[in-house]
Amino acid sequence: MSESNGDKKHEPTPHRREEALKEGQVPKSQDLAAALVLLCAIIMLLIFGKEIAELFRKYSETMLREQVLLLPENDDYGLFNTVMSIWIKTIIDFMRPMGVFFGSLLLVAIIANFLQVGFLWLPNKLGFDITRLDPIKGFGRIFSTQSVIRLLLGICKVIVCGIVAFYAAYGEINTILDMTWKEDNQISSYMLYTLLIIALKVAIVLVILAIIDYIYQKWKHEQDLRMTDQEMREEIKQMIGDPQLVAKRRQIQREMAMKQRNIQGTTEADVVVSNPTHIAIAIKYDPLTMEVPFVVAKGTDLFAQLIRRTALQHGIPIVENKMLARLLNDTVEVGKPVYLEREEDYATLAKILAYAYRITGRTEEIKNAEARAAQKNRKRG
Repeated sequence: MSESNGDKKHEPTPHRREEALKEGQVPKSQDLAAALVLLCAIIMLLIFGKEIAELFRKYSETMLREQVLLLPENDDYGLFNTVMSIWIKTIIDFMRPMGVFFGSLLLVAIIANFLQVGFLWLPNKLGFDITRLDPIKGFGRIFSTQSVIRLLLGICKVIVCGIVAFYAAYGEINTILDMTWKEDNQISSYMLYTLLIIALKVAIVLVILAIIDYIYQKWKHEQDLRMTDQEMREEIKQMIGDPQLVAKRRQIQREMAMKQRNIQGTTEADVVVSNPTHIAIAIKYDPLTMEVPFVVAKGTDLFAQLIRRTALQHGIPIVENKMLARLLNDTVEVGKPVYLEREEDYATLAKILAYAYRITGRTEEIKNAEARAAQKNRKRG
């Protein structure tokens, strides 16, 4: 399919995932934590329910028959101190079972959310946003397609849970009818236990539905994060810049590296010809091993200054000759021999080499340089 259709055919980049995480866009089921908390609460009631019920029974009996609460004062320490001591004892008695119960539910809720989204700290989402009070946007969220889908899914969940509860209760009808001849406490205990079992089955179904919803939310989140060709290009521009600018930058870097390599041979030169500041040509010539001089480094502007500076640091003579410097810069590449069209240019180069040899104390090579230059001219003639 064409790109104009907005096909999301590219996997999300790490940068896109990170941006989505900063915005709080994570795969999460709104029902999974609640379903797990409900399941945990029912299981704990089945385990500790009798102990908690017995604790409430004893507390109720104590409150109903404690005579000191019916008197305006007590001879020993007064009504206020009596009430406070009873409350402290009540808190201590209820702290262990109720603390375990509610602490476990809190722990399950934290773990359920952490397993879905991990540790997520978004302080920007905690701030006040007046746009959230916009009634038009509020109605838009209420009557959006996503809200309708959630409503339909909620109705389906209610129907499924109702069916499960019905069949769970239907299987206990005969037993319930047989309980009519038993004691009241036996009937109430059995009915409470049966209700918890039915609730447990419903909770298990809710957890399964919530897990399915989480899998769907994770799949939908991945689909939403996928990128079109245009989004991929924009992502690349944001991460590394415009591709054209990147290519231009790399070209400049290659040119800079090449020019840097071009000036590295300056230390091997015998003389530097300049024009005087914008062009610098470093020339090497050994009459015993070379037929003609070689250009070992050349550069313009900043690189010409670097060549001149390197030559000064190594005691290499610098001769200013505008015409010859321009000619060598235009016609000879680095590492190539010097071949000139006119005899006058060869003569000028020979004089420059002779001058360089003279000031560096290489007088014996002057005649050889001049002879080589004259011989080269005769061959070309």
